[in-house]
Amino acid sequence: MSAWRLIGAVLALAAYAVLSHLLMVHAAKEPWAVAALFGPLLVGVVAAAWPRRQWLTLMACAALVAWLAAIVLQGGVADINRMYVLQHAGIHLALAWSFGLSLRTGSTPLITAMAQRLHQQFSPALRAYTRTLTAAWVAYFVGMVMLSALLYLLAPWPWWSLFCNLFTPLAAVLFFVGEYVLRYLRHPEFERVSLRATLAAYRANAAAAQGGAAK
Repeated sequence: MSAWRLIGAVLALAAYAVLSHLLMVHAAKEPWAVAALFGPLLVGVVAAAWPRRQWLTLMACAALVAWLAAIVLQGGVADINRMYVLQHAGIHLALAWSFGLSLRTGSTPLITAMAQRLHQQFSPALRAYTRTLTAAWVAYFVGMVMLSALLYLLAPWPWWSLFCNLFTPLAAVLFFVGEYVLRYLRHPEFERVSLRATLAAYRANAAAAQGGAAK
């Protein structure tokens, strides 16, 4: 991806995050707002699931589309905020479950599998580090769900919306970049891999993890 395309993608995602926050705060119960907030996620999931023929995922998306259509026909629902919270939690719990399953005895941790494709020199120390990092991502996903629940229960709705639409993607980026920097500060002996290659591998493994959880 060129620098200009990357900048454009970041700006588009930032604009969508701001728009989502405004819709959640000012028009969360409106049928068209529900479609605008859930629609892009559905399109992304279907686009990832269709080439892999992940039928359970596609069936779940079809059921969600039917549910959204019913909401539009009814003119909205009384407590749509809870659905946004459950959507946010469901995504993170699915990722935590998939990453966690790979930590079972006899399995290869997801990040270990990714690192084996990126590194030509794969040492026992790197294997142990990537296993720990996989567990750290599990803790991160679970922590995000817990923080989301606390904000939903204890804070005003606009605070949760900011957390979902702005803090959640920013936190993921900070975790990813922070780990990348810390890795080479604490383990300079590890073979260097570009941040772009690492990001591409993370995205591929996250997509595979979601697909595996949905099967």
